[in-house]
Amino acid sequence: MRIALVSLAAAASVAAAVATPAMADEARIEARTGLAWDSHGSKATAGVAAGYDYDLGSKFFVGVEGSADKLLTDDTRVTWGVGGRAGVKVTPTTKLYASSKWQSKTCRYCNSAVGVGGGIQQDLNNRYYVKAEYQHELIGDNTPDADVGLVGVGVKF
Repeated sequence: MRIALVSLAAAASVAAAVATPAMADEARIEARTGLAWDSHGSKATAGVAAGYDYDLGSKFFVGVEGSADKLLTDDTRVTWGVGGRAGVKVTPTTKLYASSKWQSKTCRYCNSAVGVGGGIQQDLNNRYYVKAEYQHELIGDNTPDADVGLVGVGVKF
């Protein structure tokens, strides 16, 4: 049930982002790395993401994102994710946001997951940024939930 509710929240945030009129919007791509952990231990992860943020006035924004991430072990596959984020511009160069996403399976017999979390994105200049993000992954089917901490560097267009 909780995965269904979070999935609906993710779909709603994506729909809101698509329906929002454009102001000073921006596309972005990033490389990221981090650590994923659950009750069985931790594993390094690396990936890429691309997204588009829509401004909602001078303080708020919503965005959509697609991602490809890989646990850095031999027995896993690339996971594909799609989701959204919504947040506030704390300063003209700092974004604080909540996010949710759906993510494909990490292995053939694993379950897909819905992630909820948040992060902070800090512009380095008009084009480049760094970010830190946390996601709690709700996996379901009696599979233990997982957590992911990511740091990334990206470029805006």
